[in-house]
Amino acid sequence: MTNNEQTVVLVVEDDKTLQQTLAYNLEREGYQVMTASDGPTGLEKARTESPNLIILDIMLPDLDGFSVCRILRRELDVPIILLTARSSEVDKIIGLDSGADDYITKPFNLGELLARVRAALRRSTPKKSTGIIEAGNLYLDLIGRRAYKGEELLNLSFKEFDLLVELMRNQGAVLSRDLLLTKVWGYDYYGESRTVDVHIRWLREKIEDNPSQPTRIATIRRIGYRFEG
Repeated sequence: MTNNEQTVVLVVEDDKTLQQTLAYNLEREGYQVMTASDGPTGLEKARTESPNLIILDIMLPDLDGFSVCRILRRELDVPIILLTARSSEVDKIIGLDSGADDYITKPFNLGELLARVRAALRRSTPKKSTGIIEAGNLYLDLIGRRAYKGEELLNLSFKEFDLLVELMRNQGAVLSRDLLLTKVWGYDYYGESRTVDVHIRWLREKIEDNPSQPTRIATIRRIGYRFEG
């Protein structure tokens, strides 16, 4: 038994056998588990119960997992792991663009799933805020909204600063263009994801030693970007 008594996991899965198997194994790990068998019920439980993590099947009755994920990402800041029997790259891209934090294909090893649950929860655990983010020789002062590269004060626009904050806070994670639009520009922004690409280019010109061969902000083809450090 681990010390996860206060950690709530919502499993949204219409296959009763798999749902029960997941619930049993998660409870053995010490998590409190809630379940739902269709999209609308899963959506309602996520809204009312505020789980710490959601395991979400894509092929659900009434409302599919992609749709549930997109809706929840607009409302909640909670890790979402998608489950699917489809393994195509397109489905993975759609899942990540829908706002999922991770993606696992059926059939899967329960040990791997539990490891991904633990990793997702670690990433989402709030850390004591000092108002400072550092990576290599980059230094962000969140309170003063100042960015430094070594001793050099960088002249960043408002959105460039917020974009760099989001990237550095999620170092090593792939962030889709749509997710960055939502986080930096807001849910009601109606512009194109190309805006993200333009601001990434401007950021690279200011933080990369060689902007034409970036090493800090990696482009993940057809998905988005990852901050390497």
